[in-house]
Amino acid sequence: MDDRPIGVFDSGIGGLTVLKEIMEQLPGEDIVYFGDTARIPYGTRSKETVIKYFFQSVRFLLTKEIKAIVVACNTASALAMEEAQKVFDIPILGVIEPGAKAAVSATKNSVIGVIGTEGTINSQSYQRKIRKMSPSAEIIGIPCPLFVPIVEEGWENTDVAFITAKKYLLELKEHNIDSLVLGCTHYPALRYTINKVLGDKVTMVNPAYETAKAGKIMLKEKKLLSNRLDGGKCDYYVSDDPEKFKRIGGNILRREIASVQKVNIENL
Repeated sequence: MDDRPIGVFDSGIGGLTVLKEIMEQLPGEDIVYFGDTARIPYGTRSKETVIKYFFQSVRFLLTKEIKAIVVACNTASALAMEEAQKVFDIPILGVIEPGAKAAVSATKNSVIGVIGTEGTINSQSYQRKIRKMSPSAEIIGIPCPLFVPIVEEGWENTDVAFITAKKYLLELKEHNIDSLVLGCTHYPALRYTINKVLGDKVTMVNPAYETAKAGKIMLKEKKLLSNRLDGGKCDYYVSDDPEKFKRIGGNILRREIASVQKVNIENL
């Protein structure tokens, strides 16, 4: 058993959807969360820049004596995780594979939609994983770059969000998808709005939930689970604007975030 904390990393606030699932499924674990809020969005950055940002963030988390890292950012999972696994001697779990597995399990007609940042969709990471598990699947990937700032502003249930979702998701409706991967950690906050556009017949796959499940299995297999059944705590760090993070993050987690510390991540 290992009572060291789990490190959770995201480019901003959206990774709190993954954190929320980890807290619910592993209530005895301590967690250190870092959101790189100064440099969001990652989805429009080059692969080289995402790798640089991710490595800096990993180095910061390692100063907190963590036992494993959950990459709650889809773009970083798609573009930087393989490189990180070669460099850092610590278990690292991303969101792509758990989400892809769940999508293959959910679909009935093998027509699967994937929405995410430009970086995630253009990387073809979800598409490759899904196709490897289900070679006959038809996969439609749509980048939805405006969804991230909409959630960051707390506008996920507004007319702005609905109009934007209608514009982005029209092609998915035309292809008659029956399952949809929410391929960005911000997107579960838009579930209600997306459901209004696509209807109840489309199953939404939340990689945040699936990643927390996979993380629990990984920790158990590596004998890294805490021996506590509950009472785990979370320390929060960001690279910019702690007050905004506390306000919007508290809404996502459905609990108050009492303290957030700002980190100068560029020095790492």
